[in-house]
Amino acid sequence: MDLDLVFLGTSASMPTSLRAPAALLVRRGGERLLFDCAEGTQRQLQRSSVGLPDIEDVFLTHFHADHVLGLPGMLKTFALRGRDEVGLTVYGPPGLRDLFGRLKPLIGRLPYRLTSVEVTPGEILDRGEYAIETFAVDHGVAAVGYALVEHERPGRFDVAAADALGVPPGRERGILQGGEPLTLGDGRVITPDAVLGPGRAGRRVVLTGDTAPAASVVRVAHRAELLVHEATFGAAEAARAKETLHATAGEAAEVARLAGVKLLALTHVSTRYFGSELAAEARAVFPNTVVPRDFDVIEVPYPERGEPRLVKAGARPVSSGGDAADGASRSGG
Repeated sequence: MDLDLVFLGTSASMPTSLRAPAALLVRRGGERLLFDCAEGTQRQLQRSSVGLPDIEDVFLTHFHADHVLGLPGMLKTFALRGRDEVGLTVYGPPGLRDLFGRLKPLIGRLPYRLTSVEVTPGEILDRGEYAIETFAVDHGVAAVGYALVEHERPGRFDVAAADALGVPPGRERGILQGGEPLTLGDGRVITPDAVLGPGRAGRRVVLTGDTAPAASVVRVAHRAELLVHEATFGAAEAARAKETLHATAGEAAEVARLAGVKLLALTHVSTRYFGSELAAEARAVFPNTVVPRDFDVIEVPYPERGEPRLVKAGARPVSSGGDAADGASRSGG
């Protein structure tokens, strides 16, 4: 099952010529999950190689303008292009329903079902093979982070053991792989542990949204494949970061070090900095750090298949030309 993250907006607070504000698309198999929806998100999707899919799930970390202003326009676009049967669910911290009440005059009547779900830290949203876990962050307002946590997978199927036990190929082996016991024609009952190796870990991807460094993030990110943490400021602005309940690059790196994650991705980059500046500061604490640009992708393979990796311009705009080249020269990381 493929799992990757498309960075649609990596800027803090306001857009620049090279970075849009906060938006991140998680792709797992055929699913498309959008985390935050700042100004211009639907255009970022349309410009990218992804296009604008009929997103069914949007997860808001909090309600500051640079994380939600793109939502009304995107909802309206879905209506204008004839969406009617496919519903859309928006998740967010307490205050979400009030937000939609205020946005109703802007959005108007929608031909599809729009559902709002308020979540608080510690909730687990079961989604079959994985769950979305919410956790507390420290931003001074109603806010949550989200962790995508896959369930443990069955161990590898031992073909030789199945042959020795007389389990015929086909449906019978599928039953055992699915974790169910199998009764053979001669009455013997074969349990999955007889033909399956040890269970294999799923993947854990943690998205903080805006936050000061917090113990809650360290806990939920323990041994995660990927931690996406904001880094609005550099070390010289540590006092400002503390005052506004944001994080410096070094502080985010310390969270990653304590959590023992495999890869740290810094986002929410202020216009004060080049990405390379923040990357250098963070790598002094946690070497395996990247600072994605807009339209970069991070691939997250299963643990036994390798480490997460940054694919630069992995969702390059369809009309590539100047934008991608300018981004490469201006906002390194």
